Amino acid sequence: MARALFALLAGLVFGTGIAVAGMANPAKVLNFFDVAGTWDPSLAFVLGGAVIVTAIGYRLVLRRPKPLLDTTFHLPTNRRLDAPLIAGAAVFGIGWGITGFCPGGSIPALGLGQTSAVVFVVSMVTGIALARLARHVLATGGASRTA
Repeated sequence: MARALFALLAGLVFGTGIAVAGMANPAKVLNFFDVAGTWDPSLAFVLGGAVIVTAIGYRLVLRRPKPLLDTTFHLPTNRRLDAPLIAGAAVFGIGWGITGFCPGGSIPALGLGQTSAVVFVVSMVTGIALARLARHVLATGGASRTA
């Protein structure tokens, strides 16, 4: 129960920060990417602040022997740049650049009642499902399993 409560609290803090910073506003995000036109550099300060807070947070938290609500830290171990990582990053960037939404900003935008966020989130969930299906089909060689 404590884990769920802290997860909810962390999500609320994150979503509030995203909304206050303007990252739930696709027009603001697209203006940040439009360096040759109506460029709005303010999101660079959001990014810089996030990197600083994260760096300090990792330094402090990883000094602990274990997290407060788990037995071990779950940190990425793969340091390779492989095709799925590069393809995923490209799809993420293209989607963000076209729509002005990233996954982190689209969820708070749902709470703000933005209809375009609903379209984005449904499309994102569909894309995730299709990617998982494709990964499964490729891993099994297309063979169907019988129970």
